[in-house]
Order: sequence, then structure tokens, then C-alpha cells
Amino acid sequence: MREVKLSLFGFGNVGRAVARVLLSKEAFFRERYRLKFRVVSVADTSGVVWLPEGMDMREALAVKETFGKLSSWTNDYEVYSLTPKEAVREIDADIIVDVTNDKNAHEWHLAALRDGRGIVTSNKPPLAFHYADLIGEAEKRDLPYLFEATVMAGTPIITLLREGILADSIEGMEAVLNATTTFILSQMEMGQDFERALKTAQRLGIAERDPSGDVLGIDAGYKATVLHCLAFHPITFDDIAVKGIAEVTSGEVRRARERGRTIRLVAAVEKGKVVVEPREVPLGSPLAVESHENAAVIRTDLLGELVIKGAGAGLKETASGVVSDIVKASLSLRGA
Repeated sequence: MREVKLSLFGFGNVGRAVARVLLSKEAFFRERYRLKFRVVSVADTSGVVWLPEGMDMREALAVKETFGKLSSWTNDYEVYSLTPKEAVREIDADIIVDVTNDKNAHEWHLAALRDGRGIVTSNKPPLAFHYADLIGEAEKRDLPYLFEATVMAGTPIITLLREGILADSIEGMEAVLNATTTFILSQMEMGQDFERALKTAQRLGIAERDPSGDVLGIDAGYKATVLHCLAFHPITFDDIAVKGIAEVTSGEVRRARERGRTIRLVAAVEKGKVVVEPREVPLGSPLAVESHENAAVIRTDLLGELVIKGAGAGLKETASGVVSDIVKASLSLRGA
């Protein structure tokens, strides 16, 4: 049995979903992989709770859900005011798990790698802007840097591209990678205009209070950038073209339906070129997804056309991607 020490950064919805999977499947991980996970620290925006011998994650969940912040956990644990970079250097952990939205997280990811710690992350901007540096540092030190949940939640497109089709040359791919825009466009097909459809999405918790990352195509652009880095060579988000759905009109949606087509926010990824924009796709296309599904059509020289489709959002789905990477990283560490 190998014990693996985890340091968890981010204890919002995704972080708590990860914690629940680690708890509920503890016996499964022991029996199937001979792995025991010990969470030695948890951080949210209020502070870092750190206990080298391991934390009671059920109590951590109760504190966060009752009081809204980990800094309220004062009875048995000390709360530290550490920056993420300080925390990854001071806390003895095997794997750093980043489920934050910190756009500058590449700085402390690099610090963690240089201190010999593996990384598992669902955080997109570090990879969308610093992929080459992060992967290069991890490879130089023979450490895992895993990021399945950055694209399509737990649907394993990252593993497919990184490990599954190594004999193939990828010629290009088209993908629908943002479920919020799919919901809004679906509502517009039912007669709502863009503003009303957006408000519906916000009321249901599908769109954020600030929806710009989704409706302007930024989220899909981050994901498409990561796919290009995997399929071809490293680029950054600044190298791609992005147009969101804010200018799509009800008339355009209606006319597309009359032609047997639907409008979706499509990322087209070719070597040296990434374009994210609303496009008409046939109703029978794998890209004509509904609800929270994502889909990608990958073209290769040997396999031809390969379709991967599945959940692109959702807490347990994202936690699946994160925890799968935790298991994979644990097994790859020396001595596993």
C-alpha cells in the first residue's frame, strides 16, 4: 500500500466534489490501486488549513458548507495566511491539486515542480498561456503534470490525445467545448432572444454572474489552445482567433433550423491555426450537442474520423477527471 500526500488548492464546488470522491471511493482506491490518499492541506481564499498527519475531510466539508470559508475552522486546526507559492514550498506533499481559477497559477505550479511535487489541475489559463514552460519543467524533472479536467470535464480527450493515438498524425479537429453557450443557443431555438436566454441560464446556475468567459468564447478558446498544444505544438491563447455568441441573433438561429442545421460555438483546430466562432452544423452532426454535452471530431491519417462525446460540465464529471489524474499521478511517482 502506497500512501500519497495531497495538497488541495481550491475548495469551492469542484474542490468539494473532489473531496467527496476521495472519501466515498477510499476503499476502491485501496483495493484496486493499493493507494491511500492523505490530504495534508486544503486552501480556499480565506486561508490554508494544514495538518501534516492528515486532515479530517468530512469535517472540512462540514465547515466549508456551514460557514462558507475554511478560516472559520479554528477549534482543532490552525489557519495559515500563506500565498500559494509559499504553501507549495512549505507543505510536504507528493501531489499539488489545483482546482482554482487563479490565472497566475503557473508561477506556483513551476515552484512546486522545482521542489519535486507532481501537479494535477483543472485550471485552464496556466496551460493556455504557459503550456511549454509547465510541460517542459515537468518532463525535465520526470514529474507528472496532468490536466484531464481542463477540457471536457472528465471525458478523457486529454488522455486520448496524450497517450491513446500515438501512431497517428492528427490532421485537425472540430469541437464544441462550452456547455453554457450550447444551453443559450438551445433556448434561442425555442424562441428566446440572446438576453433572455442568458438570464435563464444565470437563473438556473448554468451561466456565471459574469458570463463573459463563456459567451465571448474565452473558455472555449482556452480549451482549444490546450488541444492544439497536445495535437500539434505549443501555442498560447494570444495566438488564436475567438468570437463568441453575443452577436448571434434569433433570426440566424431560426433560419439555420429551417435549413436543418443548428448553430453551436465550434472550435476548429488545425496545425498552427485555432478559430473559435459560432458555426452552423447539420442536425445529424456529432457537434449538434445538447444540454451539458461536449463533443470533438478528430481527423487522423490512420483512424480517419474519430468522435469523442460526453459530459463537458458538472461537478461529479469534473471530479472524475481530477481524481483520475490523482490516481495516475500517484502511480507514476517513484516507488508506486
